[in-house]
Amino acid sequence: MMGYVPASTCGDAIASSTTSASDQYKTSTTTGRAMPARTTPVGTRRTGSSAGYDCDVLIVGGGIVGLSTAYAITRAAPGTRVLVLEKEHGPARHQTGRNSGVIHSGIYYRPGSLKARFAVQGAAEMVEFCAEHGIAHDVTGKLIVATEREELPRLHALIQRGRQHGIPVSELGPSQIAEHEPHVRGLAAIHVGTTGVCDFGAVAGKLARLAKDGGALVRYGTEVTAVDRRPGAGVAVEVAVAPQAGASSQAAAGRTPARTSVVRARAMVNCAGLHCDRVAQLTGDVPPARIIPFRGEYFELDSAREELVRGLVYPVPDPAFPFLGVHLTRGIEGGVHIGPNAVPALALEGYDWRTVRPRELAAVLAHPGTWRVARRHWRYGAGELRRSLSKRAFTKAVQRLLPEVTEDDLVPAPAGVRAQAVLHDGTLVDDFLITEGQHAVHVLNAPSPAATASLPIGREVAGRALEALRATAR
Repeated sequence: MMGYVPASTCGDAIASSTTSASDQYKTSTTTGRAMPARTTPVGTRRTGSSAGYDCDVLIVGGGIVGLSTAYAITRAAPGTRVLVLEKEHGPARHQTGRNSGVIHSGIYYRPGSLKARFAVQGAAEMVEFCAEHGIAHDVTGKLIVATEREELPRLHALIQRGRQHGIPVSELGPSQIAEHEPHVRGLAAIHVGTTGVCDFGAVAGKLARLAKDGGALVRYGTEVTAVDRRPGAGVAVEVAVAPQAGASSQAAAGRTPARTSVVRARAMVNCAGLHCDRVAQLTGDVPPARIIPFRGEYFELDSAREELVRGLVYPVPDPAFPFLGVHLTRGIEGGVHIGPNAVPALALEGYDWRTVRPRELAAVLAHPGTWRVARRHWRYGAGELRRSLSKRAFTKAVQRLLPEVTEDDLVPAPAGVRAQAVLHDGTLVDDFLITEGQHAVHVLNAPSPAATASLPIGREVAGRALEALRATAR
């Protein structure tokens, strides 16, 4: 097992240390693979309980949840050494930066669930955060519209749920729908007053700066490749440090190997999003669910037709699924997004049908829950695939809410991928899922509305991480 040698400052292992062919290799007891021993960087040796560690809390993942967690730790326990590792060359490159930017009210979520509690609380906090830090946002409200009679009971159930959560909701008939959205058609609707839009990428960037102001370090271009956990001591994490964006063409082509380094921490927080189940396995923990990536494809309304939509318009969701259906969103910059659907991606970061990663796809197909989801929901899935492959079918789905839209009005827009946790029995996890192992906290399901709820989620995860630190100190 790798020994714990003193380090000068949190993150020096990444900032200034590399391994070479002459480095001595030792074997990880958690992963069984060889891990390079890191030479101690030059600097002042830490003393006391932090001696031998590069940081107190290592956070894997620089999306909005990981950065919120770092920010929360620096506020709750000043002086705690926090290091965030993000494999991309900037924050919020995946789920955080590839969504419709909606601040969700929390109306959809089961009372007592983490989603309900954190979304309702998080929506108010997110508006305050954006206002305080000058981040573009707007509380527009939204309509949830029933277009078929069989949807009316579900719409009425949402009204009751909204009132349980203390969310301001009002019932609308067809003429009142037209007052809000003249081009939208429906039998009935509810108006939800606390829904809005913001720039979540800008929020994540601000959280990173605030965490740094509190003493945290954020390192981009660093991917976790192995974890060695020592009971009672902490974790040693091997990372590959990628060439900087804009580096030489040889490096960009992958012919220059990534530098490797080892970071030692007293506790680790796994906020790796699409890769969270793999990171949990690297620690030696067995996640209760696996990630199945669902791509959400979007269109934008042609700029000449943006007047068709004033604000936010959603269909009545099917409670059997954690997806909200194709909706209409006027974004913070004025354009109108339409989508997303939900189709299986052929890679964890499979943003189009051309992106296929056989090893990742094989891991998804090896999960028994994948096949049970497919058998249980094949009819729904077939409809989603048809709307993915046929613009005409997608347009027809949109026309249920917006009859005047045509195929020519829809312009392809960047897709996102949802990290959806699925249990072994095929159940789609419909709440945030946070688990703990020795010296580790794992965020294993945090899709929408995690961006809305990121501030309270960050405090929750931070509290668990600080408790893991206390356990290490005992």
